[in-house]
Amino acid sequence: MKSVWIKAGTCRLITRWILPALFLSAAWGVQVQPAGPSLVITGARIADGSGAPLFEGSVRIQRGRIARIGSFSPDGNETVIDARGLVLAPGFIDIHNHSDDALEENLPADSQISQGITTVLLGQDGDSPWPIGAYLAKLRKSPPQLNLMMLVGHATVRRKVMGDDYKRAATQEEIAGMCRLVEQGMAEGGVGLSSGLEYVTGSYSKTEELVSMARAAAEHGGFYLSHIRDEADKSFEAMQEVISIGAQAKIPVQNTHIKLGTVGVWGKAGEVIQMYEAARRRGIDITADCYPYEAWHSNLRVLVPSKRWDDSADVAKALADVDGAKNILIMEYRRNPEYRGKTLEEVARSRGITPVDLYIEMVKNGDATIVGKSMIEADTKVFYQWKWTMVGSDGGIGMSHPRGAGTFPRVLGRLVREKQWLKLEEAVRKMTSLPAWRLNLRDRGRIVRGYSADLVLFDPATIIDNSTFEQPGKLSTGIEYVWINGELVWRHGAATGARPGRVLPQ
Repeated sequence: MKSVWIKAGTCRLITRWILPALFLSAAWGVQVQPAGPSLVITGARIADGSGAPLFEGSVRIQRGRIARIGSFSPDGNETVIDARGLVLAPGFIDIHNHSDDALEENLPADSQISQGITTVLLGQDGDSPWPIGAYLAKLRKSPPQLNLMMLVGHATVRRKVMGDDYKRAATQEEIAGMCRLVEQGMAEGGVGLSSGLEYVTGSYSKTEELVSMARAAAEHGGFYLSHIRDEADKSFEAMQEVISIGAQAKIPVQNTHIKLGTVGVWGKAGEVIQMYEAARRRGIDITADCYPYEAWHSNLRVLVPSKRWDDSADVAKALADVDGAKNILIMEYRRNPEYRGKTLEEVARSRGITPVDLYIEMVKNGDATIVGKSMIEADTKVFYQWKWTMVGSDGGIGMSHPRGAGTFPRVLGRLVREKQWLKLEEAVRKMTSLPAWRLNLRDRGRIVRGYSADLVLFDPATIIDNSTFEQPGKLSTGIEYVWINGELVWRHGAATGARPGRVLPQ
């Protein structure tokens, strides 16, 4: 670990500055004044979030904002951190996060801030708290460690309107009711619409329904983020649907946790990028996010698109599509907890039955949470090297997949340092300014004078993920300091206990 020393007392470093930010970026025409208690980070290699080359300099944090960048000497009464050998970056923005319940319960977010995450986007895969206004009000009153933003969930709204009678196409009257609820959610603080079309509630919706709801979100300046209808053999059809929704609703769209998840589409990531680039040339603002693992986390039911979970032929095909039951790892099965950590193939063999019969039995007895290894590294590499792909974890607090505690350090440690898929500056851009742009966050995601001081100081030589499928909550290493809204939340492997998070946008 690099040596990092603090001058003028640790206590002032972790003190929260109560006054709100009074000055905006010089780019907005307002000068930032260096007055009041402040902190200076000196000698850092700065990745400013734009993708530009690293440069050495100092950064002053004052009143929760970045007050100065460049070559200057700290004042005598300022707290100073010597960051020689370390990289200073904007705080990482996780554009696909599932910490909704944990943040509402005020649980510690150590697994997130230890990765350098400072802002999370919640309400994913069509599932959001409701009403959104009440959820956000609670977190404004009792702030979490992290900043947060919220999407309006398509499935949540669909169930509100259709109740238990959702296994069909919606009527025009029902679609109108859903649109009114989307408008309500957006007015209460939502920043876009999410869908989970591979899951049961969303799977019965027609494209027309989604276009109408996306239009409602677009009228409030939102975007549409989708867990698309199929991430397997019909991936290309599902991706075309996202493009169509973007075109018809005139809304920016995002293919979240982009993947090609069955044998039949392996190796076709380049064709996906060609399709999306063609759409962008037609004026459709389409982007993606991706996590750096070849395994996904969901339930057994999602494996069988036909929903005929008791049909032996359909189940057999589903298992073959992921290259066999050996690639399905059981994470939670309430009927028999002893299955945890074993593959579907291993359990079936120990019981003397086929994986198909075991699958049917487990779904009948309440389903199970699983991890499926059904992507290949070559496709993941292509997706990450696309200019418009962001880093997203699809994780969160308490996640039983290693991506919940390891995504961002894994990208910097394994994809940047070890595999050299990306330059460090480009990886940081995909974690900071690119998602900030998509979320219309005008004062975050860059190290720019006047921007909010969400910052991460890390060691590029040691940063790495430590979480595994056996120990998914094991924290990453290499992140030395994390500030959120100018307040220190993570230092040398431990949380400070501060909770400066805010509901965004303010």
